[in-house]
Amino acid sequence: MMQYIDRPRAKSIEDAKKLIDVFEDFLQKGEGINWGISLKENSRLLGTICLFKFQPENYRAEIGYLLHADFHRQGIMNEAMKPVIDYGFNTLKLHSIEANVNPSNLASIKILEKNNFIREAYFRENYFYNGEFLDSAIYSLLNK
Repeated sequence: MMQYIDRPRAKSIEDAKKLIDVFEDFLQKGEGINWGISLKENSRLLGTICLFKFQPENYRAEIGYLLHADFHRQGIMNEAMKPVIDYGFNTLKLHSIEANVNPSNLASIKILEKNNFIREAYFRENYFYNGEFLDSAIYSLLNK
């Protein structure tokens, strides 16, 4: 689930609570909003999807998402992405939504492209995480 997410994994309930506090702080400050992902028939949390890194001056935000591996390749993330994009464009009045993705994460790239995101940039070894330099690709979707 966290293979391509470049932040430390929660190792305890306390770590998870701290991350929830970060999400809550983003929401309170108007810097981001997170949604839980579950199946319609079961409220068990399977993953999350968010809009964050708001750039009000550019009418732009970043989308981020993760889903437990047991639920990959079932169309769940694609289904979750549609109302989040709609919320970004129609409620937040964004002009564009971007996604910063590890170029090795082909499943994520496929979901983005299925939702009409287009690759804008590719940065070679542009950030350092966990002892190594990593590439990133930036995808975006315009509100048309």
